[in-house]
Amino acid sequence: MAEGENEVRWEGLCSRDPTTRETALESVRQIVLRKTEYLRSAKETLSRPSDGLSNGVSLDGMNKLLAHLLMLSKRCPFKDVRERSGFILKSDEELGIRIPRPLGHGPSRFIPEKEMLQVGSEDAQMHTLFADSFAALGRLDNITLVMVFHPQYLESFLKTQHYLLQMDGPLPLHYRHYIGIMAAARHQCSYLVNLHVSDFLHVGGDPKWLNGLENAPQKLQNLGELNKVLAHRPWLITKEHIEGLLKAEEHSWSLAELVHAVVLLTHYHSLASFTFGCGISPEIHCDGGHTFRPPSVSNYCICDITNGNHSVEETPVPSAGSALVSDSFFEVEALMEKMKQLQECREEEEASQEEMASRFEMEKRDSMFVFSSDDDEVTPARDVSRHFEDTSYGYKDFSRHGMHVPTFRVQDYCWEDHGYSLVNRLYPDVGQLIDEKFHIAYNLTYNTMAMHKDVDTSMLRRAIWNYIHCMFGIRYDDYDYGEINQLLDRSFKVYIKTVVCTPEKVTKRMYDSFWRQFKHSEKVHVNLLLIEARMQAELLYALRAITRYMT
Repeated sequence: MAEGENEVRWEGLCSRDPTTRETALESVRQIVLRKTEYLRSAKETLSRPSDGLSNGVSLDGMNKLLAHLLMLSKRCPFKDVRERSGFILKSDEELGIRIPRPLGHGPSRFIPEKEMLQVGSEDAQMHTLFADSFAALGRLDNITLVMVFHPQYLESFLKTQHYLLQMDGPLPLHYRHYIGIMAAARHQCSYLVNLHVSDFLHVGGDPKWLNGLENAPQKLQNLGELNKVLAHRPWLITKEHIEGLLKAEEHSWSLAELVHAVVLLTHYHSLASFTFGCGISPEIHCDGGHTFRPPSVSNYCICDITNGNHSVEETPVPSAGSALVSDSFFEVEALMEKMKQLQECREEEEASQEEMASRFEMEKRDSMFVFSSDDDEVTPARDVSRHFEDTSYGYKDFSRHGMHVPTFRVQDYCWEDHGYSLVNRLYPDVGQLIDEKFHIAYNLTYNTMAMHKDVDTSMLRRAIWNYIHCMFGIRYDDYDYGEINQLLDRSFKVYIKTVVCTPEKVTKRMYDSFWRQFKHSEKVHVNLLLIEARMQAELLYALRAITRYMT
């Protein structure tokens, strides 16, 4: 009886058919009951040395099983599964077994749980989306529950991710999850690493690979350099990087495989930015998402502190009428006034091409002097750092230390005219899915800004997108970069640069300090713009290098 949770077949709980779910739930209940009886009898014979090891292994397996049930009781879109999972846990507790409880306060450490959509209260359209996601992944993860502020985007995101990970494509399934691990690890994103370690094992991946990148096949090890440069300094990618991967004799990548890998790398680098930018909490069933300790008297346990959950209460919400609320109210008014003035200036006069180029160079230079106040090095944990090489390699501004990188001009190589067709040719349908996701993120608007309605936010969205591309050395000839300094204040620029370039350094204070009067849904919207602009920038550099190799 030393089996872990793997003996349980969870797939039946993902079915849309209530009868199938009922059968699966009864099977889970029987397994839990059997393990419970075994553990209770083992307690009585614990004095025998031979029982110690088997009991320990069995207890670990039981705890994982109970943690999975806890996740189902809180996060399954099917009411019957939520209720029965809760009932099984309660029955076990009554039999004297310690059961887990969630740590933290919902899917995000930055956003109060009461402001988020609760599983079970969604409308019919959202329920369908939740059910589809649950059926594909066997979970409704915290990223989904934060992205749900923007259902149109979420639908496109889930469709793209499902295609990349599970549908027919050049790479085998276990390679896809391993590449996801490699990409997330570059930003020390243990949240994504943990999820994909689980998925990698689920699709039959070799557990030895998880001991470190050096244990993976040489072909995947060869991808390490591209992963590193793409994550931190994509402007350094050359056709030589591409040639090295495509001509590595028996460890060579095909062009189609490489495009699949590049899309996965950029997807997970960007998703790490979203994870840190929105303060995504560990999944309930993963490490840091639950505890078997009883609540302390104050309902505040030391294990919450070690998991960073204390930061939820870090910043008290200011009372109405306080100076902070008043200041942030005028912040919004001032921003709207600037947008109005810029629109009027646009209509009155247009800057020359020389002036526009000069403003781009000025903004590019200025972006190098935007630092987070928490600019200390973050040392990666061993369980994450083993999935990549050269742990000291990180983001560096491209004009530092005398290095000059030529500006990437969008009219010479852009997503719409060049990148899209290359991806779609080598990995059919993916270009279309990514393009749709870019467009939804860029054009998404509810015509609101904080407490104001009927606002055209296109100027602000374009400033955010183009600022990110400017930080990557990408220039649009038809854009006046003078607008960026008018619309994006210092604290917002710090947040943007940190989320996009060094997401592991994002703090709740940074999240709270920009756009203080804006809703959490608007800040999540900002993060969607950041991750899609980042993904497109990385893709442009990688795909341009592939195109140069091919020509």
